[in-house]
Amino acid sequence: MRMYDIIEKKRNGHVLSEEEIRFFVQGYTDGSIPDYQASALCMAIYFQGMSDEEISILTDAMAHSGDTVDLSRFGDLSADKHSTGGVGDKTSLIVIPTVACLGAKLAKMSGRGLGHTGGTVDKLESIPGYQTSMDGEAFMKQVEDVGLAIIGQSGNLTPADKKLYALRDVTATVDSIPLITSSIMSKKLAAGAHNIVLDVKVGSGAFMKTPRQARELAQKMVDIGKMCGRNMAAVLSNMNVPLGTHIGNALEVKEAIAVLKGEVHNDLRNVCEVLASNLISMVLQIPLDKALEEVKEAIDSGKAFETMKAWIKAQGGDVRYIEDPALFPVSPVIYEVKSPASGYIEAMNAEEIGITSVMLGAGREKKEDAIDYSAGIILCKKVGDKVQAGDTLCLFHTAREQALPAAEAKYLAALRFGETKPEAEPLIYEVIR
Repeated sequence: MRMYDIIEKKRNGHVLSEEEIRFFVQGYTDGSIPDYQASALCMAIYFQGMSDEEISILTDAMAHSGDTVDLSRFGDLSADKHSTGGVGDKTSLIVIPTVACLGAKLAKMSGRGLGHTGGTVDKLESIPGYQTSMDGEAFMKQVEDVGLAIIGQSGNLTPADKKLYALRDVTATVDSIPLITSSIMSKKLAAGAHNIVLDVKVGSGAFMKTPRQARELAQKMVDIGKMCGRNMAAVLSNMNVPLGTHIGNALEVKEAIAVLKGEVHNDLRNVCEVLASNLISMVLQIPLDKALEEVKEAIDSGKAFETMKAWIKAQGGDVRYIEDPALFPVSPVIYEVKSPASGYIEAMNAEEIGITSVMLGAGREKKEDAIDYSAGIILCKKVGDKVQAGDTLCLFHTAREQALPAAEAKYLAALRFGETKPEAEPLIYEVIR
């Protein structure tokens, strides 16, 4: 079998066989197929697409290109949740302990933030003592005892995806539904969960900018997951506006704690309720409305918060910070951004606001950049709010005083003001099950 023939076949719009797809994945993983041929195939896939069967085979081959996690000891109770990335998206910190306290078992591997989107592992590392790496048996034992564990991604989990994604990133082939689907779903399949809910973000702060694009991706991932024997749900949620009010690592942990303590009832809690209820509905095989009641009661009763404390303690984190978030370090500079105009906030560009938080020190522009865990933004006004000139729009938390003028200009440019209150956009566009 020759890679040349596989590239030519896909270039001409034909369907690749299972043997051809697995030959490519194995060869690219072990280095026998060079980057230039892999990039040629990716470009052919970009233009010619793939059938569902092809995507399913590609996903399975990538999932088995390295280590896989065996969650069979948890049976049908194993669960996972994945977000396609956004600004202020701390849903895992809320959804995972909520679902765990209701009986699900979540052995979760999460990533770090890069660019304008945050990462769950970075947020957790803002908690003093929290360990984001564990050996395999300790990881499983904690899931058995507490119901959940969240660590960083394994070094040898889906190596084919790691190589392929890095290649796509520099060859203009990232934006391909078959390649995105296989990338995300191979990691989910390798992680072993039987029940998976996907939070597919839509809007200015998301990779998918329109509901149509997001729906196509979500439907494809649900279909592929089902073909690979998983229970699947995908929630299309709004990311035209940052989620919640806190952006930045320790700040987002604080907001997640406030939600689990029942102190905050906002868009963040609402999205978490939808994600958690869809997941627990699949895990416990109960109707969605019953699952939603269970989720709300778990949060309101404090049961989910107690599970969060048990989880953080089990992974070495200092639980005093969870019980009293005022213990988290506060940035030396807290700067008020004032409104330049009177009227309504008509729109916010969530991506630009995410980039602003990076400028303040809350994220990375390059993988090797250090993060200031206390840095970020607290939103005081969001889309639909009426403001007067001089009102405080947000608070910048930073140690980079020199970055304030550029960050303020970036933030204000991300807002659009108008004279009339804008129509409210849906928080949840659709749920695909």
